[in-house]
Amino acid sequence: MPLTERIETAIANALSLAQGGQAPSRLAAAIEYATLPGGARIRPTILFSVAAACGDDKPDLANAAAAALELMHCASLVHDDLPCFDDADIRRGKASVHRAFSEPLAVLTGDSLIILAFETLARTAEIDETRAARMILSLTRRTGMPNGICAGQGWESEPHIDLGAYHRSKTAALFVAATELGAISAGHDPEPWYDLGALIGEAFQVADDLRDALMDTSVLGKPAGQDDLHGRPNAVAQLGVKGAFERLSDILAGAIASIPSCPGEAALAEIVRLKAQSIMPKVPARNRA
Repeated sequence: MPLTERIETAIANALSLAQGGQAPSRLAAAIEYATLPGGARIRPTILFSVAAACGDDKPDLANAAAAALELMHCASLVHDDLPCFDDADIRRGKASVHRAFSEPLAVLTGDSLIILAFETLARTAEIDETRAARMILSLTRRTGMPNGICAGQGWESEPHIDLGAYHRSKTAALFVAATELGAISAGHDPEPWYDLGALIGEAFQVADDLRDALMDTSVLGKPAGQDDLHGRPNAVAQLGVKGAFERLSDILAGAIASIPSCPGEAALAEIVRLKAQSIMPKVPARNRA
């Protein structure tokens, strides 16, 4: 099965748990709206790539992990767009959930996706109890406090922000979850995979900072200039455009070098290179000065 099809099938199977029966129709519709169609699905792609490099001996575990991770990511986007945070009108080129369905339903949509993510992982205990428990723990640690995406959002309310801790929590945490979950699903120790996830996440954040500063809303599919508008710490403000591009290249090189020794190491390195090209902001070289 092609990777894209595998990702979408896994997500659709997870979403089916929230449909049917006596489910409130508008909330059910909002949950689908928040997840379908998706974005680049880069996190589940990384997860599957790591699982494959480690043998992927129980693919149903990797399928559930990939779906849970993407549901958690979508939940974070729904909450990020709320008026109390970014107050964003669009996401992925369409109205944000709170604009399309109302603020109360957006809150419930994000909450429901979080719960659905953990339910999806919990059901894998029927396949392998030990791996299921380790996957749940990994996703919990990368979404809550003190180092998960909740902490990342919390840093924005602090009077003084630790930029490294902010980026590790806000963006890198779910990429770390991707590499850890991929390894765990295939029966491998997740610890050696931390650096790869953290570096990919840091690269993604720097690339996002560059896109926010250099591209417009019509291209991004979400509001541009948000870092400047909200006074957030970011790589462009700290390093300048040229410095941010240089930093991005250095991080991506480090990510490839960090891949642990495994049967699929060479294939995984090529996938990381391709993903690196896909996240590189598409702006003219003259604008990088």
